[in-house]
Amino acid sequence: MGRYIAKRLAVAALTVFIILFVLFMLLNFMPGSPFNNEEKMTPEQIATLKAAYGLDKPVIERFFIYVGNMLRGDFGVSYNIQNNMPIATMVGSRLKVTLGLGLEAGILGAIVGNLLGILAALKRHTPVDTVATVIAVLGVSLPNFVFALLLSYFFGYRLKLFPLTFNPADPIRSSVLPVIALSMFTLASMERYTRSELVSIMDSDYMMLAESKGLPRRKLIMRHALRNALISLITVLAPLLVNLMSGSIVIEKIFSIPGLGTLYITAIQSNDYNVVLATSFIYSVMFVIAMLLVDLAYGLIDPRVRLAGQKG
Repeated sequence: MGRYIAKRLAVAALTVFIILFVLFMLLNFMPGSPFNNEEKMTPEQIATLKAAYGLDKPVIERFFIYVGNMLRGDFGVSYNIQNNMPIATMVGSRLKVTLGLGLEAGILGAIVGNLLGILAALKRHTPVDTVATVIAVLGVSLPNFVFALLLSYFFGYRLKLFPLTFNPADPIRSSVLPVIALSMFTLASMERYTRSELVSIMDSDYMMLAESKGLPRRKLIMRHALRNALISLITVLAPLLVNLMSGSIVIEKIFSIPGLGTLYITAIQSNDYNVVLATSFIYSVMFVIAMLLVDLAYGLIDPRVRLAGQKG
């Protein structure tokens, strides 16, 4: 198991390095500069600013300087949003908000989606299955900002049960509508995959054989059906959790949530390259970590995957 984990960690580290290199090069080869908005500045003043920020050095040299600083927790400073404000300070509090929102939505979507999928599989061709299918279709078809607007109108504006915008003094009530809106796609996806996997497994030959031996239905479902469906569900859930983080950009904007997504949009609009690079890299790292956890979970759940990885 140790060798399997070491290989996966090495692959993840290499992937993160390549992603950072590509992001850095893309941003540096984009037309313009972070100081284009300063229309009153002369070319000499812009050149002085570039020298002060180290932007006059060769791009490869700047990349390795950036990597060295990043390993010490220094992502540089903001050029335009808040002049000379350390990006680590700007990102820190906002990342907590985005992660909290995404994890809450992920947990809600995974739990409710799995329960609906299990009910739909056990109650096939019944009204319960129909209702679960309709929820899944709506959740997959409609963007999360549509649910956000509907929830805001009915529960925020009409019924006044929850605030329309995020209130730091009341974070729990302020998070209810964004979490529900953000969780809908995960909920619908998990419901569809759970139902599909369970139906396929329950109709398999070995399940029919186990049932013919007199095993109780509850034991069949808990010990055999759900366990065999777990690997497929983990495969689906990990990317969905990361998509929640990136998908929260629109939700944060609608509910005025001071999260990482709001900062990301502001950085793009302000042409603040350092902030764009840092936030893009953070989103990429979250995806790599999620997929790494999936690989490790495979090794724990299914020994065949671990043994195959060791041989490779």
